[in-house]
Amino acid sequence: MEMILTVVAFFALTLFLVRRHLRASGGTASAPAAAALPAKPCPRCRASVPAGATFCPGCGVPQQVFEVVAAREVAEEAGQAPGAAAARLHAVVRADVCVGCGTCVAACPEPGAIRLQGKLAVVETALCKGHGQCVEACPVGGIVLSTGAAVHRVEVPALSGRFESSVPGLYIVGELGGRGLIKNAINEGKIAAEAIAAELRAEDAGRDRCTPPADPGVLDLIVVGSGPAGLSTGLEAMRQHLSCAVLERGTLADSIRKYPRHKLLFAEPLSIPLYGDLWISDASKETLLEVWQTIIANTGLDVRVQHEVKSVRRDDGRFVVETAAGPLRARRVVLAMGRRGNPRRLEVPGEELAKVFYDIVEMEAFQGSRVLVVGGGDSAIESAVGLANQPGTAVTLSYRGARFERAKERNRAKLEAAVAHGRLRLLPESQVRSIREDAVELELQGARQLIPNDYVILRLGGEPPFAFLERLGVRIVKKDVPLPEAGQATVA
Repeated sequence: MEMILTVVAFFALTLFLVRRHLRASGGTASAPAAAALPAKPCPRCRASVPAGATFCPGCGVPQQVFEVVAAREVAEEAGQAPGAAAARLHAVVRADVCVGCGTCVAACPEPGAIRLQGKLAVVETALCKGHGQCVEACPVGGIVLSTGAAVHRVEVPALSGRFESSVPGLYIVGELGGRGLIKNAINEGKIAAEAIAAELRAEDAGRDRCTPPADPGVLDLIVVGSGPAGLSTGLEAMRQHLSCAVLERGTLADSIRKYPRHKLLFAEPLSIPLYGDLWISDASKETLLEVWQTIIANTGLDVRVQHEVKSVRRDDGRFVVETAAGPLRARRVVLAMGRRGNPRRLEVPGEELAKVFYDIVEMEAFQGSRVLVVGGGDSAIESAVGLANQPGTAVTLSYRGARFERAKERNRAKLEAAVAHGRLRLLPESQVRSIREDAVELELQGARQLIPNDYVILRLGGEPPFAFLERLGVRIVKKDVPLPEAGQATVA
């Protein structure tokens, strides 16, 4: 009996103390902060979403998908940084982007202000002066400058909640819209295809019965890009009974195929149109590619590889998509081609091999490898220096010129230091002649030589995607996007 009375008294005292604390703070036990914030409409279905909710109670779509779309558009003034103008700037490391290469540590002029902690860069607030050298040096855009406003400024296409651009009928999903996460890309493609199907059904229902049917040579939808966003868009379009073609300038799911071998992609289930839940834990790129290929084979999705898109224009109410294989016409177009634009190619034998990359997804994945970086600009130097910081990585930088005149002075200094310490081999006035599975053939001082090699990184520049979008009439805006919550990014 005494034991029972003791337990009851303990819980009664605990309840009293909790209630007194809540009264003092003016909150509730469930969600004190969220209760003070107004609910917002879901960009997809317009249902009321409580503040802080992860999913829409109406359609079930994760609200993270609309993080960039719903962010506040800003007009950036000269000298004004994101957040409060008078607040002190400091660096913020985005854990969802950081590859742990250490380039930022070498670039920072304040000793100890930024350091590597495991696989992530960490900023010490008290030492950070907001110079911004780490931001410019980061080869993957994993660091931003911020104030107490806890936002970072991005430049993205202006999109609606359906991911439609400022050009009616032209949609943008995936990395090109500002977010590169695979789960977001898949959800965005599905949402855009659903919206397009609803629009086309409404158009067809409103057509006069005496009006002849649409040109049979015109597709309902053309999707540009066969990454996760593009394939998800195409599969959902098939599910909605739309005629659709997915165009890819390279090979199937090129964005995934060009990841380093065995790179882990995600560790949570995803719902794939026409397939269902994709239950893969810690999936490698090889596993995900097998799944995509199986889905495409089973569904018959029309994916046309080696179809590089040259231009997109409107003509008599339709889109004309000019490709390397000829023009195609469609009622709607979805761009899912990533943010890297059209990289300049070497046009040498072997460039199509899976060992060739035009960007670096994660420098840590190249540890212990023999890597050749090709290029003479800042991106080539930053990639080479970052890779040279990886344990056991043998890095060679090849450039056809004699001097790196286009690069920033501090990047040239970092390159010279890496070469002087034996961490990087520099081959000026050299040219790649062919790429093989286990070697690269270079022409150096008039003679050809084979260099044993595992990976080739081509940083030769190219046309940025925003130039392509602006020619189409897409409005590009700046937005202040809230920084990820604790556990997703390191804020200092």
